Order: sequence, then C-alpha cells, then structure tokens
Amino acid sequence: MFGFLYKTKLIKDDLKGIAKLNYRDVSEDAWDKENLTKRNLDFTVESIRYIDLYAKRLLDTVAGTELLNKHFDNFTYRIGAYIGEVIKNNIKQDFHWYEFESVYHYSSQLDGVKNPGSYSVLYSKKRDTVILPLVMASQFLEGNSPYPNILNYVEEMIKQNS
Repeated sequence: MFGFLYKTKLIKDDLKGIAKLNYRDVSEDAWDKENLTKRNLDFTVESIRYIDLYAKRLLDTVAGTELLNKHFDNFTYRIGAYIGEVIKNNIKQDFHWYEFESVYHYSSQLDGVKNPGSYSVLYSKKRDTVILPLVMASQFLEGNSPYPNILNYVEEMIKQNS
C-alpha cells in the first residue's frame, strides 16, 4: 500500500542447551562415557574430532545404526547444534540461532532452499548470511553430505564467514 517492504520478525532459538546434551546425556557405552565428556566437548574446533568419531560410530556400528534409525532427529539436533555452536563461537560475529521459517520470510538468502522442517539456522542480520549446521548434520547422518567429515564443514564455514 505505501511501498514499504514488510519483513516478518525473526524468531530466536537457543540451541546451546541441546548442544550440551552431547556430554550431559551420554549412553552407557564405554566409548561414549570416555570420550563424550565436558572436557573433550569444550566447543573448540578441535573438539569436532570427537563429534566426527561419534557420528562415524553411529553410522558404522550395528548398535549405532539401530540408535540412529530410532532417534534420527535427536542425533541431528544434538550434533547440528554442537557444530553450530562451535562455528558461532569461532566466527565471533553477530550470528544467532533463529527458526528457519522466520529467516525464510525475513531474508532472501533462503530463496530456493527447501524447507528442512523445524530446523533452526545460524543467521547474521548485519551480513544477511545464513549457515545451516542442522541440515549438514542431517545430510551427514544420512550418508549424503558433500563433506568427507564434519570437521571439514566446520572449518569451511569458519573460513567463509570470518
């Protein structure tokens, strides 16, 4: 009516608590108890090596694939939130978690991106830039990631957005 472009409000999301579940809610598996600890999962780039090993164990072991088939969304959220927090901490800019739909309607950066469901995204309003760590985690756990491992993805996102 008045020629104004109306943007919908961004809806923030906080996934740090979900990311922490990787070491707070650990299975009875000996490897998990020994490696998925608060000390090892300290939100540094180096800690992604543990997440990579964990994801590969889910994909390569009978018990892991059974768990993954049963709780795919939970693993996607936990792993995706963790890698997103590592990226966010290392970029040190104005990236925050937002609901996908709100960014989709707020920014043109998601034009043509198929709605991945209720996943959250990292978004920088200042730079109008979107990072999709939960989508990448889902792709990796499905076996169709364009990255050979999660560490490569994390390093690439930090490099591209720093």
